[in-house]
Amino acid sequence: MIFTEEQEMMQQMAHEFSQNELEPKAAEIDETSEFPIKNLKKMGELGLLGIPFDENYGGSGMNSLAFALAMEEFGAACGATTLSVAAHVSLCSTPIYIAGTEAQKNKYLPDLLSGKKLGSFCLSEPNSGSDAAGILTRAVKDGDSYVLNGTKQWVTNGGYADNFIVFVKTDPERGAKGISAFIVEKGFGGLVIGQKEDKMGLRASDTRQITFENCRVPAANLLGEENNGFKIALKTLDGGRIGIGAMALGLARAALEHATRWAKERRAFGKAIGDFQAIQWYLADMATKLEASRLLVHQAARLRDAGKPYSKEAAMAKLFASESAMKTAEKAIQVLGGYGYVRDYPVERIFRDTKLLEIGEGTSEVLRVIISKKIYEEIK
Repeated sequence: MIFTEEQEMMQQMAHEFSQNELEPKAAEIDETSEFPIKNLKKMGELGLLGIPFDENYGGSGMNSLAFALAMEEFGAACGATTLSVAAHVSLCSTPIYIAGTEAQKNKYLPDLLSGKKLGSFCLSEPNSGSDAAGILTRAVKDGDSYVLNGTKQWVTNGGYADNFIVFVKTDPERGAKGISAFIVEKGFGGLVIGQKEDKMGLRASDTRQITFENCRVPAANLLGEENNGFKIALKTLDGGRIGIGAMALGLARAALEHATRWAKERRAFGKAIGDFQAIQWYLADMATKLEASRLLVHQAARLRDAGKPYSKEAAMAKLFASESAMKTAEKAIQVLGGYGYVRDYPVERIFRDTKLLEIGEGTSEVLRVIISKKIYEEIK
């Protein structure tokens, strides 16, 4: 892949920051579940949270490919921090950027892109995950405000976010065509933050249930047009899948590197285990999946940057990269044997962190449905 000098510089900056700031603390915050707010603040100060946004709003003036390059570096160092970045950048800042008014962009983006404030995304509900059109949270117009009632589930950054992108039904009888999106601030009355979820992996990432109890939101905070929110959600998730695919690249790359070093150093039957064909085949398959995943992720990013349709390609990239990363993490544990199964070695954490990528922002099953529908549309 050929990158611009600017993209290479961004990648190098992300790499150095990740190795110096993220990786040394990754095991500790996984153990303690401490939210990496300091990491995120530093990333904001360096411009790493504003990579794909216009400089007019405080961004770096780069693009999706540059952000994907950075996300791979973050993912290779600390999965929990990277997921928080994905929710903040792809799921909160991006919908404001693509659907917000100039007033909304000028009000919210500078603080989000600089890391002064943190963002989140509220779509899933306790009884509505993959079936996003089935959400029950309501918003009723009342004068110059909307009153929100309902509950959102699996809200990343939920306990620390200052701004939430919230999807609600404004016209329930119209199903998906009756969904609207709002920018909700943490200080709005009636926004109730639940307890942090105790997760298998990505433990330092903050995941909460958020409840709206007669939460009054100014009409000026309607994002896009009323009842047009579902389109905003789908477009947001399309872009977000590129970021999650890039995160998967980082986790898979780290797993492969750990496994390769171990194969060189660990000896059995008088020689390095990397001299055995079985281990060589594992490493070869892991490396091939990584490179194929990278090509898919970068292709989706390039299409997006060119203003071309990329929904299918983003789904393919996220599907293949996440499943390949899961297989790679599993094989890395196999290469390390018993040592790979204990928390003293990073591959155990990588395995736990990777699993969510097959679930969040479109399960593997949903992505296959999306891809198949796109194929149907293309072939006449």
